[in-house]
Amino acid sequence: MSFTIDESRWSDVWLVAAARGTTICGDFLAATALALALQGAGAGGLAVSGLLLAATLPLVVLAPLAGRLADRTDSRTLLVTVGFAQAAICVLLAVVEQPVLVIGLVTLLACGLAVTQPCLAALLPTMVRPADLPRASAISQTAVSLGALGGPVLAGLLVGQFGTRVPLLLDAATYLALVVAGLLLRTRRGGRRPAANEAAVSNEAAASQAPAPSSPAVSGGVPTPGGTEISWRLRRDPLMLVMVVSTAVVIAAIGGINVIEVFFIRETLGGSATTYGLVSAAWMAGMLPGTWLAVRLARRLDDDGALVRGVLATLAVCSLMVLLAASVPAAGVLVPLWLVGGAANGGENVFANLLTARRVPEAMRARAYASYGAAVQGGSMAGFLIGGALLAVVPPRPLIAGAGVVGLLVVLAFVPVVTRAVRLSSNAGLATPGRPAEPEPTAGDTVGPWLSASHARGSGTSSS
Repeated sequence: MSFTIDESRWSDVWLVAAARGTTICGDFLAATALALALQGAGAGGLAVSGLLLAATLPLVVLAPLAGRLADRTDSRTLLVTVGFAQAAICVLLAVVEQPVLVIGLVTLLACGLAVTQPCLAALLPTMVRPADLPRASAISQTAVSLGALGGPVLAGLLVGQFGTRVPLLLDAATYLALVVAGLLLRTRRGGRRPAANEAAVSNEAAASQAPAPSSPAVSGGVPTPGGTEISWRLRRDPLMLVMVVSTAVVIAAIGGINVIEVFFIRETLGGSATTYGLVSAAWMAGMLPGTWLAVRLARRLDDDGALVRGVLATLAVCSLMVLLAASVPAAGVLVPLWLVGGAANGGENVFANLLTARRVPEAMRARAYASYGAAVQGGSMAGFLIGGALLAVVPPRPLIAGAGVVGLLVVLAFVPVVTRAVRLSSNAGLATPGRPAEPEPTAGDTVGPWLSASHARGSGTSSS
């Protein structure tokens, strides 16, 4: 692992957590409001999936560039500049009504997220000592869960009273939290570093690990202060590769629930807009205890292979809850199922983020998180497309049941794959935390096609 401080900066951890939680609350507030507005206007599943795709595609397409930008540009500059730009975009989103303009502005908003998400994610491991990383990750994920928990509830209440304009204006205000965080954080990365830090980073880069969560064909180099470059490739790390691929396929199977849910609750089960907001919030509420339980477990997991098995197990629980949801007679019964699914989702986030921080050199970390975020969104996009298309010809209930069954089958299919990946990593000397392959010098950067993956429903690199 590559960490550059002797003592953890908990004030910075809490500041980043507060900024992420606030912006995520605004994101979920706006997303829920727009989904309710489309459903209320008589739009079908393809319209809702189209909106979700507009908010997702830039995070996938721009991941290689956004990650490189976050690694090479001062984090304060990025957070302040992009935060102001996103706030302005949300203000425009609140006043326009034409669908084409709405989709365009949502796409621009997602372009900003493509930069700020890996920037914040890469800052977190830099703020704390290795032993404190699970706790710091849990604090950040808790803030994200609280924000995602409050967003749908507020949307359900505000849309019924004021329409979509007020929620979207509130979303604009939340992005100013990024500006505040950028100005107040003591921890900075990217761009020019003080001379005292350059030597530490250079020494750490020479001893840190190579692989990162992107795709089988992704590679890249970042100049170190000493003039050499380090690179990472996902295909060189079987543990990271199997984690990304298994998560991608599972979420492609169950990700359609995000499109189907609003129709299932409002039309099949006869729930109100407020009920929809409360049920959606239940998943996020479950992530809170799930995150902290996973932290306690992760502290005992010295083997990276155990973290990958934890990811697979939590994905299985998420798929099972989706399957059980197809049998509920009323919307309220979804709440306990979503609480359990959210707890598993929170645990999956902790295991995946900790594995990434253990196995990626600091100089490449933002690119790694950007690529993993693209994986998250890419899997979700596949689910959106599948769910939206099938919803036009199949009722919501059997679609939900089918998604859960396919998700469980995918998990079962990956059990032997994970076992083999753990064995390969152990034989290659990659399974011990902090000791994957040495970063290899490279003459330049190359970025190829990457693999898309995703977390479950409210997922993981904290994307909304």
